Amino acid sequence: MVVVHHLENSRSQRILWALEELGVPYEVKRYERNKKTSLAPDSLKKVHPLGKSPVITDGDITVAESGAIIEYLVGRYGDGLLAVNEEDQLRAYQYWLHFAEGSLMPPLLLKLVFDKVRKSPMPFFAKPIAKSISGKVMKSFVGPNIKNNLAFIEDYLATHEWFADNKLTGADIQMSFPLEATVASGVADQQYPSIIAYVKRIHARSGYQKALTVGGPYDYA
Repeated sequence: MVVVHHLENSRSQRILWALEELGVPYEVKRYERNKKTSLAPDSLKKVHPLGKSPVITDGDITVAESGAIIEYLVGRYGDGLLAVNEEDQLRAYQYWLHFAEGSLMPPLLLKLVFDKVRKSPMPFFAKPIAKSISGKVMKSFVGPNIKNNLAFIEDYLATHEWFADNKLTGADIQMSFPLEATVASGVADQQYPSIIAYVKRIHARSGYQKALTVGGPYDYA
């Protein structure tokens, strides 16, 4: 049986969703973040050397990284579900599957880091310097990258219901987490109606709702 090593408030939530959509029986092994550092516990290193989530075990097989896990599950258990058949759809599938973590998540993570830097307690004389540096990086690099990515996605979703086909695929599972994060945080506001509508379509699916019940509520802070 597939075992999902599920870390609270993490990308492993979308792996639960994939398994629900595929109808694959699975077991959840839960891990809690360190309350001081918000990092994964050391016990995850017993499953994978990096000690990160998501990671699954399937018998003797261990698979880490969200995209690799989705490809593995769709390939082994999908029987056509969450997959595409046409060559042009396959190109879109592969592109968006890798775009999620390769292009979209890095600037979102940088924004999270610099927001924490600005809000973190520090000596009074250091705070203006920290705010100045984070502000310049956000304005000159991080912010423009996020806007470009969201505009690109908004234009695509304005003419596509899903990312790679006229049905849900693994590419949508992979893209779900960063887009949910942009909507929940207000980064994707009313300027991006297609992104907001897409996230609503995701949340309306019974498989998504079941996965959320299993994995528990989470946030993106």
